[in-house]
Amino acid sequence: MDGVLVIDKPSGPTSHDVVARARRALGEKRIGHTGTLDPLATGVLPLVIGRATRLASFLSSGEKAYEAEVRLGSATASYDAAERHAAGEPPPAPPPVSREQVSAALEGFQGTFLQAPPPYSAKKIGGVAAHRLARRNTPAQPEPVTVTVSHLELGGYEQGLAVLSVTATAGFYVRSLAHDLGVRLGCGAHLERLRRTRAGSFTLDDAVTLDTVEREGPAAETRLLPMQSLLVDFPCVRLNERGERRVAHGNSVSFEDVDPASVVVLGAGEQPNVRLMAASGALLAIGQLSPGGILRPAIVLV
Repeated sequence: MDGVLVIDKPSGPTSHDVVARARRALGEKRIGHTGTLDPLATGVLPLVIGRATRLASFLSSGEKAYEAEVRLGSATASYDAAERHAAGEPPPAPPPVSREQVSAALEGFQGTFLQAPPPYSAKKIGGVAAHRLARRNTPAQPEPVTVTVSHLELGGYEQGLAVLSVTATAGFYVRSLAHDLGVRLGCGAHLERLRRTRAGSFTLDDAVTLDTVEREGPAAETRLLPMQSLLVDFPCVRLNERGERRVAHGNSVSFEDVDPASVVVLGAGEQPNVRLMAASGALLAIGQLSPGGILRPAIVLV
């Protein structure tokens, strides 16, 4: 069982919970994910299965897109509404902040900048997850990281609730955006709801509900996106029989090991990572291009 299963994550379970439930349903131990979603959040959660787990580092590096609701009027320790929802508390009274003020404040969160992850997050501080330190009442502010927001748009705004669409690099926290927006406006804010609509090349159109996977069990294997459909942004180099044998043993390949049509890819040298494909179309490895058109298999999948 090899490939990617895109789950439309429900609100409530952690990403680890989703992985554990998928393992039980599919009867497959080799399952991971390509980027955590908070328990409150819903939406696209790609699960890498079988040999695809070796590609997780590549698949997790793409941009993420979100639809978010940010509640103005109060800040929370977790930067979201999880504790408020659990306690059954009503939303705070809307502050005297106009749509124009919110829109102007959001302009400062576009482009590339440093963002501090939430104290309640998986970021490590001295080898310990920040959320574990936070729950021990130990000061735990992770170091800021460089993020890039390529799209940030204010949709609806009513009664202190701002609806945002966001596209950002991996490692960006929408919870931090909500908190920092409240700081900038001087009224406090937290994330009310979050739905991830895209993770890299995976979208909601690819997704299936966790309930469906649990209902179908091992038969849900038919819903996996196959290995050869992954990382299609990487140039494709098709190998001849000699090249296939060399890659299977982890050996480098060069011009004489590839299909003539792929020689142009080796000569271009613009993309360091390429897909090494068999004549049959199977994905054999991810190769890294060195000067002179030499390809060294970085991850062998056979």
